[in-house]
Amino acid sequence: MGKRLEAVTKTVDTLKQYNLTDGVALCKKAATAKFNETIELHIRLGIDPKQSDQQVRGTVNLPHGTGQSKRVAVVCKGEKQKDAHAAGADVVGAEDLIERMQQGFMDFDVMVATPDVMKDIAKLGKVLGPRGLMPNPKSGTVTFDIGKTVKELKAGRVEYKADDFGILHLGVGKAKFAENQLAENVKAVMEAVIKAKPASSKGIYLRSVTLSSTMGPGIKLDPNQKFS
Repeated sequence: MGKRLEAVTKTVDTLKQYNLTDGVALCKKAATAKFNETIELHIRLGIDPKQSDQQVRGTVNLPHGTGQSKRVAVVCKGEKQKDAHAAGADVVGAEDLIERMQQGFMDFDVMVATPDVMKDIAKLGKVLGPRGLMPNPKSGTVTFDIGKTVKELKAGRVEYKADDFGILHLGVGKAKFAENQLAENVKAVMEAVIKAKPASSKGIYLRSVTLSSTMGPGIKLDPNQKFS
C-alpha cells in the first residue's frame, strides 16, 4: 500500500456503515489522486445469479450524468438516421457502418440499433460481444425510439448488471462532482436496483453497499437506510 492510500485509508472506519451524506463526503475527501477519479458504487445482492429468474439488469438515468461523454454509434435506416443525428449521435450509418466495423472501426462506447438491422449486426457478434458493445433489448439499445435513447445515453444513462457473484459495479460520477450531485446519482441507482428485485429472491436483498473512488478505499454504506 502506497503512502497516499495508507493515509486516506486511516480516515475510514472499516467497521462502520455510513449514511449516504457522510459516505459521499468521505469518498470525495479520500479521492486524492492527481486525476479526476471516478466514484464507483458496488452493490452485493442476495440473489443466485445462476438462476435465470434472479438476474438483475437494467438501465438508469443519472440526474447529473457520469462526468464523461459517451461516443454513441447508431445503426439504422431511413428517417431514423435523421433522428440519430439530431439527438447528437457521434456515428450514424447502416450497411456502410457495419462494413467499417468489420474492418476494425470501434471508435465508440455504446451502440444503438433498430430491430430491423439486428440480423445484419449479428455477424459482428464475435467482435462486439467481447467488448460489451452488442446492442441488446434488455439494455435498451435495440429500439425504434432512436432520438430519445441517444439523448439519454449522452445525458448519462448507465446500464447495470449483476456479475457472476451477484454484485453490481458502476460509476456514479466524478470526484469533482458536488456532494449533492453524487448523492442524487447514488439514490437514482439504488431506487432502480431496489425496484428490480426479482420476485424469486428470498432473504436479504441488499447485502452490502460500498462507495469508493478509483484509487481510494471502500466506504461501507448502511444498506438499510432510505435511498428515496
